[in-house]
Amino acid sequence: MFYPAIRKVLFQFDPETIHELTIKSLKNTGKSPLNFFYKQQVQDKPVNVMGINFPNPVGLAAGLDKNGECINAFAAMGFGFVEVGTITPRPQPGNDKPRIFRLPEANAVINRMGFNNKGVDYLVSQVQAANFKGVLGINIGKNKDTPEENAKDDYLHCMRKVYDLATYITVNISSPNTPGLRSLQYGEALDELLSALKAEQKVLAEKYGKYIPLAVKIAPDLSAEEVNSIAQSLIDNEIDGVIATNTTLSREGVEDLEFGGEQGGLSGQPVKDKSTQVIKLLSEALDNKLPIIGVGGIASSLDANEKIQAGASLVQVYTGFIYQGPPLVKEIVNGL
Repeated sequence: MFYPAIRKVLFQFDPETIHELTIKSLKNTGKSPLNFFYKQQVQDKPVNVMGINFPNPVGLAAGLDKNGECINAFAAMGFGFVEVGTITPRPQPGNDKPRIFRLPEANAVINRMGFNNKGVDYLVSQVQAANFKGVLGINIGKNKDTPEENAKDDYLHCMRKVYDLATYITVNISSPNTPGLRSLQYGEALDELLSALKAEQKVLAEKYGKYIPLAVKIAPDLSAEEVNSIAQSLIDNEIDGVIATNTTLSREGVEDLEFGGEQGGLSGQPVKDKSTQVIKLLSEALDNKLPIIGVGGIASSLDANEKIQAGASLVQVYTGFIYQGPPLVKEIVNGL
């Protein structure tokens, strides 16, 4: 695998420019013989979660392929499942650039992208073109200019659009880069959103003749009381799974690094322990009533095993993948 050498070159350039070039390249090569450069055989380690058969427990977290343009390429790298998005009803440019910052000394990234994406209709076209037969998660959110009190309408719109194409749907209420979004994690706002989505899930399951599970993605910046409250809402509303966690607003461990003070969500090694702690708290509160997908700071099979021992049934990678590339997928699967 050529990734370590390639990374040295890639990291000389602006992170978002390289990301866009990489996505374009993967989109063009995903179904072609040129996927030889990143395609790899990964051993089967099947696991059933949310009623879904996953070929292995290592997935790609949402954020890398926001518009679903590279599904086949990421599948060729050996991921047991691929999650695309976050997608919103209408296209939006996201926050002002620059908005991605590497912190290589900490194996970390800060981003304040702001749900930049081409809109749900474009994602639908890409998923249909991919004709992917593996496990596909589609992560949905709200437009930045949608008032908080109307947020559920955005989630319902996206859910209706992607239901027939997804293996599971993730409800993102935990990005720190969309104003007011994280307030949807609490109390009546959360129950109202989840009950509306659950009711629509029943309607869509009857319409399409299949049940597509719903997972909710939460933040790492939660107190024990907040985790317990969220867990109870997930149970009460019969949600199918929970993804823990998104990026953190904390700057612990990176305060003195270049770009460490940039606004946005911090991912990678510095969020690892916070994420694992939330998983432990969730696992206790949920009492096996629904499964946890662990994400946050996973850069080795040891990190992945920590998440699983804490209570996760599956894991996802994002920043660790940026730093290590496809070999990380095989290393984690082999070590589980």
